[in-house]
Amino acid sequence: MLKIWGRNTSSNVQKVMWAVGELKLAHERIDIGGPFGKNRESAYLAMNPNGLVPTLEEEDGFLLWESNTVTRYLAAKHGAGALEPADPRARALASQWMDWQLSVLGPAISPVFWGLVRTPPEKRDHAAIDAGKAKTTEAMRILDAQLGRTRFVAGDGFSMGDIPVGVMTFRYMRLVPEKPALPNLERWYAALETREAFRTHVSGIPLV
Repeated sequence: MLKIWGRNTSSNVQKVMWAVGELKLAHERIDIGGPFGKNRESAYLAMNPNGLVPTLEEEDGFLLWESNTVTRYLAAKHGAGALEPADPRARALASQWMDWQLSVLGPAISPVFWGLVRTPPEKRDHAAIDAGKAKTTEAMRILDAQLGRTRFVAGDGFSMGDIPVGVMTFRYMRLVPEKPALPNLERWYAALETREAFRTHVSGIPLV
């Protein structure tokens, strides 16, 4: 059976689990990292030398890490033509937005999440949090503009490209209440909320 190593509160694990849910794959998820620890132990480091989550392990022992790469792999193996777009341009656009999440959106919202969720109130760096909120909103304006042209990030159909961006958008919706009107983003996010796999593996998990 497919194994996913990683705690369900990790945004990177949530990407992979959302893909697993969309593809309806039989799987076992194993708690590791964060309060569960064990990610710096030799047994786990032999699978993932970074000591990060998630790590995918297939029945034949194949191992893969880096959440967006794992999401792409599962989409290609089990969702070709659907979660992985069949059209090469749509596929490239989906991959583009996955990379944008890593290079732009993720770094923007990280200080907001760490400041508001992982840091006690008396130790918060409010200047860093406010700067992160502004950068995240700037990124969301870019996404909103794209979603004014296409129903989902890579075209008219839901794809792997929506998953990493959608996980970060969930955090934005929860952590930045003073957001401007972003009608295209809000329409797209409402569509994500109708997806069972999103509710199970992302929005139904507490921010901790």
